[in-house]
Amino acid sequence: MLMAAQLSRRRAPESPSIPDRLYFKIGDVARICGLETYVLRFWETQFPQLKPNKSGTGQRLYRRRDVELVLEIKRLVHSEGYTLPGARQALELEHRQGTQTSLPLPGGEQRKRRDAVSAVIGHARAELREIASLLTSPVAERPRRTTRLTAIPPPTGSLFPANQ
Repeated sequence: MLMAAQLSRRRAPESPSIPDRLYFKIGDVARICGLETYVLRFWETQFPQLKPNKSGTGQRLYRRRDVELVLEIKRLVHSEGYTLPGARQALELEHRQGTQTSLPLPGGEQRKRRDAVSAVIGHARAELREIASLLTSPVAERPRRTTRLTAIPPPTGSLFPANQ
């Protein structure tokens, strides 16, 4: 429940409104989140946190927290540029941090870890920006090769000019 509250707070300005219902069918979730149904079914295999209930007929029934989780996954993958394994790891880390709030690390270790992670992420972002600028900058013109033309001897009456 804590994770759902954190997710909804973080996405509040940009998240679509989720109707006040107990369960949502997969088509409803796809429409709310702006995704295809096959993407939702695939994400169920990739994210262990995403486990919708199934009705007696096998119809997927998503709860509100499932819809919020799908929106968070979509934000990580589509907006933040995470890979699916990276998004899975980010969600697991967020979940672990939510459960560790009652047991803080001694001596400010948690802050040191967070600062170290932030530094690594900042460094990676700077490198990615540099790579992107290299890829978008115009390529310097390479000198063109001069074509080598071979002089063709004037035609002679013979098929074998060397034998003449």
